[in-house]
Amino acid sequence: MAKTMTFRFAVAAALAATALAAPQATAAPKPTPSIAKTADAQTRAFAEANPQILAAAATACGAGYDTVNHAIPLPVGTDPQLRLATLFTYTNGNAGCTILDNNVGATRYMYLQVCKLGGTPCDTDSGNFSQYAGPVYVSSFVCARVTAKMGTSSTSLSINYATDYAFPCN
Repeated sequence: MAKTMTFRFAVAAALAATALAAPQATAAPKPTPSIAKTADAQTRAFAEANPQILAAAATACGAGYDTVNHAIPLPVGTDPQLRLATLFTYTNGNAGCTILDNNVGATRYMYLQVCKLGGTPCDTDSGNFSQYAGPVYVSSFVCARVTAKMGTSSTSLSINYATDYAFPCN
């Protein structure tokens, strides 16, 4: 719990610093995570339009997570500017990390689960969060199901998303 809170504060601080920086500031820009060659056009467009958000979420995953596989505005089909949440998946060359970013600016029930196919246990982060759920990790590149939910409560969901391909299948 303390580790998750530390990550949440780090992302919040990074976003606040970006929002409050004066245009004439001379600080060096933060590096933007690289985009995976397998990323789809929607992910590439979102990444180019939102480099600060991408960098902050990658920071929450920890050192070395910098390749964006997916940035999925949720609910699916929503204009990225009107999204309620964004599902991010990052890699570090050997493993994966997933973050469900809360874009509504208020505390919501959030649920994020990553399950490797083949019967291994799932990893989950859930609760009421104002920033994001996660990070949730997958230890190697295998097909991994990701489930993301968000709403005013666990029974009143505005997002109920699942995918079987958030991480590459070898």
